[in-house]
Amino acid sequence: MLTIVKRGDGSDSARSEGPYTGEMWRDLVQQDANGNSFGKVFFTPCARTYWHSHPGGQLLIVEHGEGLVGDENGTYKIGVGDYVWTPPNTRHWHGATSGRSMLHTAVTFGGATWEEEVPEEHYLEANSSAKS
Repeated sequence: MLTIVKRGDGSDSARSEGPYTGEMWRDLVQQDANGNSFGKVFFTPCARTYWHSHPGGQLLIVEHGEGLVGDENGTYKIGVGDYVWTPPNTRHWHGATSGRSMLHTAVTFGGATWEEEVPEEHYLEANSSAKS
């Protein structure tokens, strides 16, 4: 059976609670019992996730602003129209730059395994030296 989610369905956005630094808001569109979900996440400047991974991977689609995504190989600057595929079980983090907010759609497969916070020093270095 199809699920149709119409714009303006009256659902309130919710401030995200959990393993994040800074302020994030989330509109969860769909989630199932296996941890598969999709929704929109808004990051205020400097807001970011903790290090984490997804058993089935994750697709991010940047819709507004400017952000950062990092893994063990480095940090990359992302912007409107960019897609980021994170393969299954790849340790990473993502969030807004220090000077801009960011909105992305996240399509997550298999839930998330959360780890430690991205230290402020690591974030500041990534913010200034991220690859394009």
